[in-house]
Amino acid sequence: MKSPHIIISLLAGSLLALSTAAYAKKQELPEVTEDGLHRVPDSKLAIVYAEPGASLAGYQRVQLLDAYVAFKKNWERDQRSGSAQPLRVTSKDVEKIKNALAQEFREVFKTVLEEGGYPVVDEAGDDVLLLRPAIINLDVNAPDTPQAGRSMTYVASAGEMTLYLEAYDSVTGDLIAKAMDRKADRRNDGFYTWSNSVTNRAAAQRILKGWATILLNALNEAKQVHTTASAAAANES
Repeated sequence: MKSPHIIISLLAGSLLALSTAAYAKKQELPEVTEDGLHRVPDSKLAIVYAEPGASLAGYQRVQLLDAYVAFKKNWERDQRSGSAQPLRVTSKDVEKIKNALAQEFREVFKTVLEEGGYPVVDEAGDDVLLLRPAIINLDVNAPDTPQAGRSMTYVASAGEMTLYLEAYDSVTGDLIAKAMDRKADRRNDGFYTWSNSVTNRAAAQRILKGWATILLNALNEAKQVHTTASAAAANES
């Protein structure tokens, strides 16, 4: 279930359709996806589709699958051709960055969710929301690798990445919602900053924490809406 190959096959069709629609300036997003999810307007993420009538209110815990990570198309080739040092980025470097980001994803989301009152668990359950995440179009402007030596690289942005997330009921396997959001780490002061493994990780953490907080708020809002509706129904009876 956690195999990247399985995740790719599950995401490919819907991911392609959403990304094409999202970034084609003159093309509107479809109101309903092929799997029956309806678009949610005015969401905190760029694209959100959800099952009509579905609610996150009943979920008290989260099962978080390992994040699949994929670089922007031709990223490795561009890094090599654009560097003064031949073969600065190796295939081993690419895998190391992907694995590190996947681990960072888990750590950040686990911390934010558990501090917000939603334990991250390994098993399915009636109150467990299963999340299948992927980071795609990862673009690290100045990767810090052993081949880079002691050279210093200054950039205005550490890079960017796109989140693709699917939420399922962990017991039934029903797809509840899916979302996509692109984020870039950009400096607002117009100055360049030295890029290394520490600054790159800090940039990734900022983006991941923002996404995790949006998820936490959605869970809390659903719970609040349910509580309010239940109280109103009780008063009417």
